[in-house]
Amino acid sequence: MEILILGGTQWLGRELAREALRRDHLVTCLARGEVGGVADGARLVVADRSRADAYDAVADRRWDAVIDVTRQPGFARRAAAALAGAADRAVAISSGNVYARHDEPGADESAELLPPLESDESDPETYGEAKSAIELAYREAFGDRALVVRPGLIGGPGDASGRSGYWVARAARDDEPMLVPAIRDAAAQFVDVRDLVAWTLDAIERGLGGAFDLVGDRSTFGAVLDASVAVGGFAGEQLEADPDWLLGQGVAEWAGESSLPLWIAEPGWHAFQDHSNAAAKREGFAPRPIEQTLADLLAWEREQGLDRERRAGLTAERERELVALLRASRG
Repeated sequence: MEILILGGTQWLGRELAREALRRDHLVTCLARGEVGGVADGARLVVADRSRADAYDAVADRRWDAVIDVTRQPGFARRAAAALAGAADRAVAISSGNVYARHDEPGADESAELLPPLESDESDPETYGEAKSAIELAYREAFGDRALVVRPGLIGGPGDASGRSGYWVARAARDDEPMLVPAIRDAAAQFVDVRDLVAWTLDAIERGLGGAFDLVGDRSTFGAVLDASVAVGGFAGEQLEADPDWLLGQGVAEWAGESSLPLWIAEPGWHAFQDHSNAAAKREGFAPRPIEQTLADLLAWEREQGLDRERRAGLTAERERELVALLRASRG
């Protein structure tokens, strides 16, 4: 097949290109090409998607599929309009953030969506509305030729966000006391990027349309932590801290600097990591065991350096400070 990826120079887009090339498809990536290179073997078309003529170089030929990973509604609206007559199928990589509620365990694709963002540009606060608008743009332009993929947290080797690899890297770093939120029974769920990419390309090859939640199997924070400890070989003490205490110390939830990944304290979001993947499984989705993802993640984390500055998680120094404060607070 001839596949056009709108993007393709960052993690997910590059992994989609690599897998498509491995399957002997021809891959073209349309991007500004300023933040990274395309996968070896892919062709790069340099274009600024904010310009009206961004798709002129690719709209005059036939594509078996176009894949869009953008978070900007304006980019998707212009692309869908320009390519609806040039591509047999379209794939919009969306997000679980499109759902209006995140407090319903086991929710599926039938759940209510956020209203589409009217603006062409989004920010972190309107990410869900933006992805909803992107989905709508492709559904309106391609109809049943559109496939919408809604992952939750994406993890696995190459996760530069630092979220999915934090706990296994922390377990492998040293045996000093490990600070963990006291949320063992809370939902936790992420999808291996390789499983996401493989299923998406399988779906393109089969001509599948519709919307699918591409998430890992439902699990708990405690199960993910236990698997991380086992894979990382941690033999030290796990020191549980009340979520309110952590928030009071300035520890962030979910991601970012001085955070504890996979922990969600925000009210009404306790089921964000608790979606059903049954529809995707009926269409062949087979997520690998979490232990395999974590083992491969750890190998990648070691290559990056377990003591490096991370985009998500606690530094060793900050963790020691918090451990000392927690013990002092308990007398």
